Amino acid sequence: MIYAAFLRGMNLGNRRITNDELRGQFEALGFQSVRTFRAAGNVVFESGRESEAKLIARIEAGLEDGLGYAVPTVLRTAKQLAELAAAEPFPAADVEASKGKLQVSLLAARPPAKSRKAVLALSTGADRLAFGERELFWLPSGGLLESDLDLKTVDAELGLSTRRTKGTIEALVAKRLEHH
Repeated sequence: MIYAAFLRGMNLGNRRITNDELRGQFEALGFQSVRTFRAAGNVVFESGRESEAKLIARIEAGLEDGLGYAVPTVLRTAKQLAELAAAEPFPAADVEASKGKLQVSLLAARPPAKSRKAVLALSTGADRLAFGERELFWLPSGGLLESDLDLKTVDAELGLSTRRTKGTIEALVAKRLEHH
């Protein structure tokens, strides 16, 4: 089965890992057809049919052993990723008109209704928010640094997540999943 692992905080501070090193870490864990995509932190691989929880535990433990620091991991199947790439959480005209890039927070788990409501309450005309199954879509009106969105509250409500642009997700599906 084909999976994509999204790793959080790979190249922060003094932490530096190349895509070749990251690929080697995943191959050492027994995964096949390992490919990285763009900046370190996006890995496509094949594995047998283990549960998502077992795969995540295997990846996180293996990377912590190999790298010496914790690497929170969010996992999606190829099918889930293709559905995510096709999702249109906001009208296309609104996405086109925005000076910002549509962001996707990949969540480790579906947040409870109370958390979803609290996060959606932070949505404004300048920072539009919408939920997928285990994703939070964020359409900022401009650059991320210009945004007033309270990301600390968002993160506190949603738990483990890692953010990518929707363009990165779409390109990953087009370029990496089709080669398997």
